[in-house]
Amino acid sequence: MTSIAGRAAEISAATASQIPSVLARALAEDQRGWRERGEPDGIVGRGERIDDFTLPDAPGSPVTLEEIVADGPAVVVFYRGGWCPYCNLALRTYQAELLPELARYGARLVAISPQNPDQSLSTSEKAGLSFTVLSDPGAALAYRLGIGFISAPEVLRAQSALGLDLTKVNATVDLPLPTVLIIDSDRTVRFVDPCADYTTRTEVHAILGALERLGGAGHIPAPAISDGAP
Repeated sequence: MTSIAGRAAEISAATASQIPSVLARALAEDQRGWRERGEPDGIVGRGERIDDFTLPDAPGSPVTLEEIVADGPAVVVFYRGGWCPYCNLALRTYQAELLPELARYGARLVAISPQNPDQSLSTSEKAGLSFTVLSDPGAALAYRLGIGFISAPEVLRAQSALGLDLTKVNATVDLPLPTVLIIDSDRTVRFVDPCADYTTRTEVHAILGALERLGGAGHIPAPAISDGAP
């Protein structure tokens, strides 16, 4: 399997060598800060049940969580947007290496970003994705799950200097932490992996291992837990 971490390190090195040093430092400092702080408090935990939600897919049709998990568990990937090279790397890797493995678990793959449906369609088409891509306007669902945030002003200024205006490509400056959830057929979270440093992503083997621990396809009864332990 491809190591997302290894390829992400290559992207980081190439980016640092291609952009002005002052901007590279601003972005590197932001990443370092996230790594030191770690994930924020209040992120949805394993064993928690998620309320149903409805989001538009790439063509603009409404899709509910109930529909997503109707036939078995779902791997739900929150990403920042198609403008993010680390997101594109992860989505392409999941397309090539994760998606073919999901049938044996009766699972499906869904990706969610704050991009509007038109932008999501562009992301889906450019990446050649064959799984569902949903739009989370204003990162409202991400905030509900505790993974929504707004980048520091210096990061927004650096992005703007590099030609990235989030209000145009995402229609909002609100973003989700890159996060993978596995949600079973009764909308219970069975796996959650938020990546505080946006250059990191959940590896395919970690997702498949979590699905393996679920014991196969279909409904997985919720354990009687209160501390989020598996």
